[in-house]
Amino acid sequence: MDVVLLERIDTLGAMGAVVSVKPGYARNYLIPQGKALRASKHNVARFEAERAEREAQNAEARAAAENISQGLAGTHVVLIRQASDNLQLYGSVKARDIADGLIAKGFEVDRANVVLDKPIKTLGLHEVKAALHPEVVVTVIANVARTADEAEVQEQLGRAVRRADAVEEAPEVEDLVEPGVAEEIEAEAEAEAEFNARDDDDA
Repeated sequence: MDVVLLERIDTLGAMGAVVSVKPGYARNYLIPQGKALRASKHNVARFEAERAEREAQNAEARAAAENISQGLAGTHVVLIRQASDNLQLYGSVKARDIADGLIAKGFEVDRANVVLDKPIKTLGLHEVKAALHPEVVVTVIANVARTADEAEVQEQLGRAVRRADAVEEAPEVEDLVEPGVAEEIEAEAEAEAEFNARDDDDA
């Protein structure tokens, strides 16, 4: 099916382009979302008559998105989740969770702005795209951790760590955690080392 695009779509083309797409994609997404019109003679003429107005509206929306993007790009959103020792979450982090985190930080975003191909299912730092406008896309960081302290450790290291590894690999982060947590991490590390040593002896 041929459609005329009412806004830029990276995978298809710029505003005003007439492109061929699958009928289901057009009927179920592009047309209902106001992103395209069926490319009939009437609709193409209608778009051309409205082109100047649409381009002006697009420029205004793009400028507003660019203004928001200046503060949003690179923002870290901390998401606290339960997880196993192998860093796998008991559940997942979805686009709406990240959007809610950005909104809580005061950013004017919508859940639909967060582009996440699939839910996040592991601890760590995850790059996520925020499409504020078809022509303005920035990257934010979802910092998924079991506690706020672990989130700080992950931000310092730039990657996920098992709690038992945290002090051994980055002893300087002890000052980031509450009293008692560093000792707990060290105890876990010692227990894991002892367990591994027993396995080596048995081998």
